[in-house]
Amino acid sequence: MSTMRTLRTADARFADLPGFDLAPRYADVPDPDGGTLRMAWVEAGPSDGPVVLLLHGEPSWSFLYRAMIPVLADAGLRAVAPDLVGFGRSDKPTELADHSYARHVEWVRALAFDALDLREVTLVGQDWGGLIGLRLVAEHPDRFAAVVAANTGLPTGDVDMPEVWWQFRRAVEKAETLDIARLVQSGCRTRLDDAVRAAYDAPFPDESYKAGPRAMPTLVPTRPDDPATEANRAAWAALSGSDVPFLCAFSDGDPITGAMGPILQRTMPGAAGREHPTITGAGHFLQEDAGPALAAEVARFVSAVR
Repeated sequence: MSTMRTLRTADARFADLPGFDLAPRYADVPDPDGGTLRMAWVEAGPSDGPVVLLLHGEPSWSFLYRAMIPVLADAGLRAVAPDLVGFGRSDKPTELADHSYARHVEWVRALAFDALDLREVTLVGQDWGGLIGLRLVAEHPDRFAAVVAANTGLPTGDVDMPEVWWQFRRAVEKAETLDIARLVQSGCRTRLDDAVRAAYDAPFPDESYKAGPRAMPTLVPTRPDDPATEANRAAWAALSGSDVPFLCAFSDGDPITGAMGPILQRTMPGAAGREHPTITGAGHFLQEDAGPALAAEVARFVSAVR
């Protein structure tokens, strides 16, 4: 059996991150070849507080949540923000084929439940953080207390993705050099300064580290026969029969996921009769554009459903 080849970004790349001085923590999760991968996370807030699991997406990392974590911690919540495998300070498998939707779900499960034993979790999922997190909620309902979906969805490939997403996917596939900071900037309304852009580039010293960001767009189910479709359909069935409290906190400016908000509100029983906030003045990466506003909504929601 071949061993998965991985790279680990040097700590020095993460020195002097603007507004993000939380010390990283690490745990090992199994890789499919019998080895282990090191996953990183940061956390803040009381260790016995209600857990909020903050899952990032493509091509960002836990740094994306830096403006939200202090607000959540101040509200008495234990904010836990992992880096997906291939991103941030987590280990980076070097081959595109090392990445699959199912593997990413399993890696986050292993970190959140096996390593950290998180319970009564409120998921906050944006972009791929929702694609992965909503699967976990469907497959491990006993671990979750509530869900906040923020600019995300759970595609099955039965409905085509919007053209703006296809443009993004083609750009990532064709790019000789993948400009991570530029991808993040393109999903923001606010202008990112040089230090913030450098922080998004930090996990990836060169192209060999970027298999994760390159792979993710190709793993979104876009056809009904996608490898992930069956599991995602099963997750829809489970979630649409679940009464887990569900909040949609979408921004007012995300052409990629905007249409998903109303669908989730209609489909999720736990979303019924709830006031779902719109985070204004924000693009796809609403944590970057309006992090404190989103965090305040999360804190309010957790205290309302506890």
